[in-house]
Amino acid sequence: MKKLLFLLFVFCMSFPGRYAHAEEIDFKEFDLSNGLHVIVHEDHSVPIVVVSLMYHVGSKNENPERTGFAHFFEHLMFEGTKHIKRFEYDKIVENAGGTLNANTSNDRTYYYEILPSNQLELGLWLESERMLHARVDSLGIATQKGVVIEEKKQNYDNRPYGSLLPEILRRAFTKHPYQWATIGDADHIRAAKDEEFKEFYDSFYVPNNAVLILAGDVKFNEAKKLTEKYFGDIPSSEGEIYRPEVVEEVKYEEIRDTVYDNIQLPAVIQAYHIPAMGTDDFYAVEMLSQLLASGQSSRLYKSLVDEQQLALEVAAIPLPFEDPGLVITLALPNVGLDCRDLENAMDQEIENVQNNLIPQKEFQKLKNQVENQIVTQNATLANRASTLAENYTYFKDANRINTDLDRYLAVTREDLQRVANDYFRKNNRVVLYYLPQSSRNESSNE
Repeated sequence: MKKLLFLLFVFCMSFPGRYAHAEEIDFKEFDLSNGLHVIVHEDHSVPIVVVSLMYHVGSKNENPERTGFAHFFEHLMFEGTKHIKRFEYDKIVENAGGTLNANTSNDRTYYYEILPSNQLELGLWLESERMLHARVDSLGIATQKGVVIEEKKQNYDNRPYGSLLPEILRRAFTKHPYQWATIGDADHIRAAKDEEFKEFYDSFYVPNNAVLILAGDVKFNEAKKLTEKYFGDIPSSEGEIYRPEVVEEVKYEEIRDTVYDNIQLPAVIQAYHIPAMGTDDFYAVEMLSQLLASGQSSRLYKSLVDEQQLALEVAAIPLPFEDPGLVITLALPNVGLDCRDLENAMDQEIENVQNNLIPQKEFQKLKNQVENQIVTQNATLANRASTLAENYTYFKDANRINTDLDRYLAVTREDLQRVANDYFRKNNRVVLYYLPQSSRNESSNE
C-alpha cells in the first residue's frame, strides 16, 4: 500500500514548486544574446545560493523509437565535462559545501546546486560546462546505459506497483507522446547509437531552450556580470527546437483492463483526462482532487475507509502536464472485498460532487487548506527557484509565482461541480484493476 502511494507521490514530485508564496516574491529578469533567459531572486536571509537550470525538454520530445533519452541525460550530465574529470562533478560541489540533484518529467529537465553564496561563480561555471562541454562519449554512454537499465529493473519492472504509471499512460494516450513514462524503454536505450545521444544533446541542451535561476544571497549586478562571463559565448541552437504538436482527442469511451503484478494487495485505478496545467479548469480539478482524497477528512477517505470500511487507503493525484494530462484516483480494497464493489463506491462519491454543490463550510475548509499549502510550498529557496523556472518554461511568465494563489481562490463551488461533470466522466477514463499474480493463477486453475 505504502509503496504504491510512494511511487505516485515520487512521480508528482518531479514537478516541484508549482504554488506561489503568500508574500510578494521579488525577482529580476534578463536575456543573453544567445537566448538564455535568466531570473535572479535576491534573498539575503541566509548565506546560500541556488544555481539551477531548467531545460524545456522531457520525454515528450523523444523519438517514439528512442524513448528514455531525457531521463538518460539526467544521469549522463553528471558524468563530467571537457574540463571536469569523470565522476568529479558531484565531488566538486560537495567539497564546496553544497548539494546537487536533478529530475526529469514528461515536459522538462531540471538541474540544480545549493551552495554557500561565496560559491556562486563555481555553480555558474559547473552549469555552463554541462551546457557546452558535457561528456557525451562512448564510455559515458555505455556506463549510463547500464545505470538506467538497472534503475528501470529496480524501480519499475521488479518493484510492486512499479508498472502502474506506464500501464496507465499507454492506455490513456494513443497519439500524444505522454503515452510512455520518462524512464522509457530499456530496449530503446540499448539500441541507441552514440551519435543519436549526441544529436539529442546538441538539439535540446542549448541556451535558447533553457532558463537559469539564481536565488538567494546574490546581488543582481554581480549575477548578471558572472552569467554573461560563463554563458554569454555559448552558441544557441542552429535549428528549430522540436515540440510535438499532436493533440490527443477528447475521449468518449471508457478503457478498462486488468493488470497482474507482483503485489500483495489489489488496487482499483481510475485515470481521467484533464486540461493542461495552468488552465483555469486545471486549478479547479486540482482542488477537486484534494476535496476527494487529501487527508483523512477527505470525502473518499471518510466514506470508503472510515464509514463503509471498503478500502485501506485512497488517493487522488492530478498529473501536472504541459499539455492535457490525467488525474489518477485509486483505492486499495479491504481484505476479501471485490474490486467492483470498491469501484462503485468510488463512483458514488464522484457522482455526489457532480450532482450537488459542496457545502459552503466544506468549501471554505478546502480553500484554507490550499492557501496553507501555497504558503508553505515556497518557504525554501530551492522551491522558489523551481517555481520560477517552471512558470517561465511553461508560460513565459515567472510572475505567476505571485498570482497562482489568486487563481486557486477564484475557483467557485460551481466550478468544482462543473469540472466533476466535464472531466470525471466514466467515458473519459481508464480503469485498471491491479491484481496479484496469484489471482491470475487461481483463475487459470478454475
